[in-house]
Amino acid sequence: MKKLTGKEEEVMKILWKLEKAFVKDIIDKYPEPKPHYNTISSLVRLLQEKEIVGFKQYGNTYQYYPLISKNEYRKSFMNRVVSDYFDNSYKSAVAFFVKEKGLSKDELEELIKMIKDDN
Repeated sequence: MKKLTGKEEEVMKILWKLEKAFVKDIIDKYPEPKPHYNTISSLVRLLQEKEIVGFKQYGNTYQYYPLISKNEYRKSFMNRVVSDYFDNSYKSAVAFFVKEKGLSKDELEELIKMIKDDN
């Protein structure tokens, strides 16, 4: 899966929530100041080229929808982060988050239980 820019991720977060939307619907979900129509339209077209977004045509208007789930993207993103920043070591990544977020003993035990339950 191709890496998304920050702006592309913003659009995708909105599309994942809406499930399908016209450019106008996407713009409506942005806070003020809202981006220009052409900006969002261009971003959506780039997402189409990356095969992340599909569309259905209604005359001259297009309704867009995600071709990948948020969970699929999350997996790809996290795999890339672990590979690029933690030398492909999930142990190092988890240790980093545990240390940085200061998880309590109870939270660590809950995390271990979640991992065991998935196996």
